Amino acid sequence: MRLEDLPQVMAIDQASFPQPWTEQSYRFELEENHNAHFIVALEAPPTPHPGWLQRWLAPATPRKVIGFAGFWLVVDEAHINTIAVHPHWRRQGIGERLLTAILERARAINAVSATLEVRVSNLPAQKMYAKFGFVEVGRRKRYYRDGEDALLMTLRFEPNPPDWQMS
Repeated sequence: MRLEDLPQVMAIDQASFPQPWTEQSYRFELEENHNAHFIVALEAPPTPHPGWLQRWLAPATPRKVIGFAGFWLVVDEAHINTIAVHPHWRRQGIGERLLTAILERARAINAVSATLEVRVSNLPAQKMYAKFGFVEVGRRKRYYRDGEDALLMTLRFEPNPPDWQMS
């Protein structure tokens, strides 16, 4: 994720969550928090020509962010703090690819587990996390500003790469 992605990231955040992050929060994460790791999913531009020819002939196209995810590395734990996909791009596997990418990044920097909070009402996200091996380990009462509880889920990394790893 780059600073220039923030307007698009914030638009996706606002379309995805009742209490989106502020621009100031994202800026802090990108500029000052050295334990923060954020990625974006980009829409692939159409390529009517082979890749090298497209880059040579076509004008530079602006990045179009369609999703993002982030985590903090806290000692040896990846705490996933956000993952969202633009409403137009949902149900196409992008959330799973983002989750795969941040889990692989966490493993690469020696995390031994990943944790996250998810709204008790967000059943699609819970289903995706369970598919990756996350298990519910607790509940945070009235965790969100609107009073909704959060489920605390965790994934312990195995010594051998799991099925979700893309390698």
